[in-house]
Amino acid sequence: VCLAGACGNCLLAHHASIKMNAMLETPELPAVFDGVKLAAVAAVLYVIVRCLNLKSPTAPPDLYFQDSGLSRFLLKSCPLLTKEYIPPLIWGKSGHIQTALYGKMGRVRSPHPYGHRKFITMSDGATSTFDLFEPLAEHCVGDDITMVICPGIANHSEKQYIRTFVDYAQKNGYRCAVLNHLGALPNIELTSPRMFTYGCTWEFGAMVNYIKKTYPLTQLVVVGFSLGGNIVCKYLGETQANQEKVLCCVSVCQGYSALRAQETFMQWDQCRRFYNFLMADNMKKIILSHRQALFGDHVKKPQSLEDTDLSRLYTATSLMQIDDNVMRKFHGYNSLKEYYEEESCMRYLHRIYVPLMLVNAADDPLVHESLLTIPKSLSEKRENVMFVLPLHGGHLGFFEGSVLFPEPLTWMDKLVVEYANAICQWERNKSQCSDTEQVEADLE
Repeated sequence: VCLAGACGNCLLAHHASIKMNAMLETPELPAVFDGVKLAAVAAVLYVIVRCLNLKSPTAPPDLYFQDSGLSRFLLKSCPLLTKEYIPPLIWGKSGHIQTALYGKMGRVRSPHPYGHRKFITMSDGATSTFDLFEPLAEHCVGDDITMVICPGIANHSEKQYIRTFVDYAQKNGYRCAVLNHLGALPNIELTSPRMFTYGCTWEFGAMVNYIKKTYPLTQLVVVGFSLGGNIVCKYLGETQANQEKVLCCVSVCQGYSALRAQETFMQWDQCRRFYNFLMADNMKKIILSHRQALFGDHVKKPQSLEDTDLSRLYTATSLMQIDDNVMRKFHGYNSLKEYYEEESCMRYLHRIYVPLMLVNAADDPLVHESLLTIPKSLSEKRENVMFVLPLHGGHLGFFEGSVLFPEPLTWMDKLVVEYANAICQWERNKSQCSDTEQVEADLE
């Protein structure tokens, strides 16, 4: 019995010892868990800081230009060129978020400017359309000035970023003509087996000629966004006559050379391959919405465009595949290389003699930094060219705001109008100087 009792006491003592040890160890467990939580929070914060690029500074845009009377006048007349561009604090330093917001919603609280839609029948039977918006105020120099605007890929006058820009330009005294890319408007049917391509200038040229004929006293400010920037620069460089009555040109967020860009668009760096897939998917939807006009049995298709190209279109996952199987064949190019070489503005930029402002963002996920050597090199050789490169802005984003919510008007909208105003004033001053010199010569 004594032995049994002793064993029982030993057992009780053992349990008590275990409980005591557990009590002594318990305070250490929360410390371990708190450490894990802190590490997890730190890791999340690190990812957020990296993804949102919060440590990136704000600064004025980098400017590349030749020292000249024009450049000095622009620096004095365009404060935005020398001021910091300050994007929204929380997310504005991320080129991906700026690009995603532009792509998803365009702009916030976008206005609805009132315009008239014009239709032009092209020589091949295609029906080109553009929207015309009259100025809402007198221009700062009192002249009749028309902005001829070419939107980005598959875009048109009803896009929110275009509406926001047009409304602001109207209020600054500009008439605006906005091209609707052939096939981009869902309610306008194609009337020939052709739609817009990367560098076809036919529709833009038809719109410009209409404006020149209808408003013989007007002067032109040419503006292109993304793909539209390629089209307007190519148009101006194609022939000297296209630069008549043009005061200046502004190109925003274009890539300059499709041939050089195609390799970077297939890379996963900066998620370009993913953006490529999204844009290709959108292009497929647009092309297939015009299936009957482009591939129908009754349609007189280009000889190189075959029914098998439609089946290849369904499986395409990149813009290059779509361009190779469909787009280049609208104009009879023999290869994708030939198509990209001929349709890119790179080989036409040196033929532009009017003041030219090229704008890109350093964090644009669609335009690889290697492509920016093209405008940098051009600005080093030509006095009429200024290249503007802000740190942030993404692709056609350039939102401004204090902390979280962006303003309706972007830095890009204000810069384009400010630059156009400065050029108009520059031309007015030149004209007045010429008149004064002429009067003095007559008096002598």
